[in-house]
Amino acid sequence: MITRIVRMHFKGDRVEQFLEIFQQHKTAIRNVNGCTHLELLRDIHNPLAYTTLSHWTNASDLEAYRNSELFKDVWGRVKVLFAAPTQAFSMEKLLEL
Repeated sequence: MITRIVRMHFKGDRVEQFLEIFQQHKTAIRNVNGCTHLELLRDIHNPLAYTTLSHWTNASDLEAYRNSELFKDVWGRVKVLFAAPTQAFSMEKLLEL
């Protein structure tokens, strides 16, 4: 399983627009082949910082999503709302306690 973590910092007047875009597309993203989990987190110390956390069956499913029209559409609409560059990580679980 692959965990994808994307941390985003938004311009103050753009958070609501991001939340609307996420709300509109969350089900479609969650239903992409290989996506088994999707959540949106807000930083408790910075209300302009959000993180998406998603689980993918394998790296090729994640890569297929990243090359899809859905991703290109959503990302194209979201990236113009950023106040700073995003941080993105793809990780494998090695140990669970």
